[in-house]
Amino acid sequence: MKRIALVLALAGACTLETLTAPPAHALETYQAQMEATDAASQARIDMAEAFGDKMLKPGQYVWRDMPGADGPQRVVISLSDQLAFLYRGDRLIAVSTISSGQPGRDTPTGIFSVLDKKPFYRSKKYDNAPMPWMQRIDNYGVALHAGYNPGVPASHGCIRLPSAFAKKLYSVTDVGTPVFIGA
Repeated sequence: MKRIALVLALAGACTLETLTAPPAHALETYQAQMEATDAASQARIDMAEAFGDKMLKPGQYVWRDMPGADGPQRVVISLSDQLAFLYRGDRLIAVSTISSGQPGRDTPTGIFSVLDKKPFYRSKKYDNAPMPWMQRIDNYGVALHAGYNPGVPASHGCIRLPSAFAKKLYSVTDVGTPVFIGA
């Protein structure tokens, strides 16, 4: 690798730095995407242990109140499974079906946090569309919110949740709650 990089650098094709050192933000983004994907994989295992082999149909969710569950909350999204998972500490509390971004309007992957919450909000980008129980996770309009849940990616990039689940999730999360979105 070093020998090829040196030859290319001497030929003026590129510099050694461009071949060996990716930009810091690219590495951080990749690491966050891998961490989020690992979290989604673990969540599928935890779901089987907590709720058995139950298969959720579009619009369904399971929620268990766990008085002894301590620790920080986090939301894990599995785009490949179209599922959302809520944890308190290391304990899985709830699982819900979702509808993420349709092809070409993909939901971003990585590690985010809830930046803003509003019980009712209207999209500034998409024809004033209603976004009940909105929890914004980036500065570009991607949010968790109640909405149509056909069981396949169908949104403009947001994560649509069944209405009753979105309301419960809204009631237990805070600004700053981490949201892991994995493939």
